[in-house]
Amino acid sequence: MSRRHLLPRPAVTVLAAVLATGLLAACSDGPPGPGPSGSTATTSAATATPTATETPTPTEEAPPTSPTTPAFDETALSVDDPASLWVVSDKLRPLDPVDYAPTDLVTPDVAHQNPPTLRAEPAAAVVAMFQAGEAEGAGAFQVQSAYRSYDTQVSVYAGWVQRLGQAQADAQSARPGFSEHQTGLALDISPVPLSCALQACFGDTTQGRWLAANAWRFGFLLRYPADKVAVTGFTYEPWHFRYVGVPLATEMHDTGVTTLEEFFGLPAAPDYAG
Repeated sequence: MSRRHLLPRPAVTVLAAVLATGLLAACSDGPPGPGPSGSTATTSAATATPTATETPTPTEEAPPTSPTTPAFDETALSVDDPASLWVVSDKLRPLDPVDYAPTDLVTPDVAHQNPPTLRAEPAAAVVAMFQAGEAEGAGAFQVQSAYRSYDTQVSVYAGWVQRLGQAQADAQSARPGFSEHQTGLALDISPVPLSCALQACFGDTTQGRWLAANAWRFGFLLRYPADKVAVTGFTYEPWHFRYVGVPLATEMHDTGVTTLEEFFGLPAAPDYAG
């Protein structure tokens, strides 16, 4: 080899230094170069999968709760005060005083056989009930009997005793001081034209059937059902309706309780105490 092809010593030294620097760079942690396939080599730090940040699960909102319907208050009105809409009068519960007379009696403008006098609240309710029954196809109604004073009940009861004897009279008519009619909250109803007055067959008339199904809407209770004689002490009277107000009538309708004695937890009253 001729001397002109040999690099001078300083040049050899520089070349060696360059090669060494390149080797060191290849082994360093610097930026990766292209790989065999042209892709960029990835260092271990780059290939590490970053820890995913957990997204908190949204708290599910509880469904809105319906307002709790307050329980019916059975103590809201008295069952002893004769002026109360809920007074319970039966063979074991005489009115107190026995000659009680309401102070708010009025005479509603309805068809009647006898004066349709009632307390103001049931008087307005019976007008609405008769109008609704006729509008709903049940036919026309009339009041057969309504308020009776203590003295009037003395005469009525005596007439039943004379006709039927006391035992049968007690099954069909209240003694003076025990009658719901005396409270001004009860009435007997008959059809127009008059038929089945004060008879069980009234329950089979269109008026009787409509009243049995709908009187509660107006605050009235069929007071002496056929299957509750042992509780009320009176024979089936599909014509006798007692006003108790819409709240109580609705509660009794919804719960299926048909007598005041059972609803208020009072003793059955099949007979007088003496």
